[in-house]
Amino acid sequence: MVRPGRDRLKGTVEVDETFIGGVAVGAAGRDRIGKEMVVVAAEEDGAGIGRIRLGRVSDGSSDSLHGFIQQMIDPGNTVHTDGWLGYQGLEKLGYTHLVTRISPRTREAAAELMPRVHRVSSLLKRWLLGTHQGSVGSDHLDYYLDEFTFRFNRRRSASRGKLFFRLLEQAVQIGPVTYDELIGRADPNL
Repeated sequence: MVRPGRDRLKGTVEVDETFIGGVAVGAAGRDRIGKEMVVVAAEEDGAGIGRIRLGRVSDGSSDSLHGFIQQMIDPGNTVHTDGWLGYQGLEKLGYTHLVTRISPRTREAAAELMPRVHRVSSLLKRWLLGTHQGSVGSDHLDYYLDEFTFRFNRRRSASRGKLFFRLLEQAVQIGPVTYDELIGRADPNL
């Protein structure tokens, strides 16, 4: 569902990470027991949300977060993040970095300070729980993130019938996925 050579996000883009996965006993905050870290990028469109990008990353390090940002956002634009250390150094990559420090002492909730990424995170989690009954495994999470992004970015499409056409158009532009690749089996002889 990802168009080859798709445009990167532009303007002011909110970026934050969230965790997808079941409730883990004893895990709090950024503890990752049984969860996958997903980075959310959402263009600011006035008070609303423009286009989005989602991607799974291995951790919250600068290497992982900077790699996601470079892949999803054009240099020369503004990246709006919280104060997480993994985002430091974006200026060296050609971005303007707007930092909003979020702490328990802050009167405003994180969802008020960075509303777009938190709204997208909430919608993604609700979609996974509601539509898919929370049964999305980590092996196929990337495919579900691509589907959510495809649907979200076309939510205001004037001609809804073109959505299926666009999906077919994109499908013929990329190579086929084998059954073994689809189910995550590396060796077809298994």
